[in-house]
Amino acid sequence: MKIICVGKLKEKYWCDAVAEYKKRLSKYTNLELIEVKDESFVEESKILELEKAKIEKYLTEKDYIITLEIEGREQTSKEFSKKIEDILIENSNIVFIIGGSLGLSEKIKKRANLHLSFSKMTFPHQLFRVLLLEQIYRSYKIMNNERYHK
Repeated sequence: MKIICVGKLKEKYWCDAVAEYKKRLSKYTNLELIEVKDESFVEESKILELEKAKIEKYLTEKDYIITLEIEGREQTSKEFSKKIEDILIENSNIVFIIGGSLGLSEKIKKRANLHLSFSKMTFPHQLFRVLLLEQIYRSYKIMNNERYHK
């Protein structure tokens, strides 16, 4: 399982939270967290294209791609867990993609197998990364009938 994020975590508290969930998830899956540099010193019209190229370096044809988009489909934690479980039956190459401040390019969105939204609200990318990790962890707890999900 991979999570590709545009932008880097800088604050220690976000890094600590990510490290904690990576540690928890290591019991269930091999998680690769990939950070690609966000673009900010070029014309806005070119930012998504440059970020797309960086993201694509980490994608293969075998990947089941889940993009995190405000326009995506919302799911409950149980629905999300069931979706992950169903995907894993046929494909262990699940890749989540979190875009930068301008979102994701249309070409990346078109490659996605699933467009997922956690809310119609906007979240800071650092916080959202932690939210995604927590929901993946919760999914594995649900799949394994382990105590955590309430």
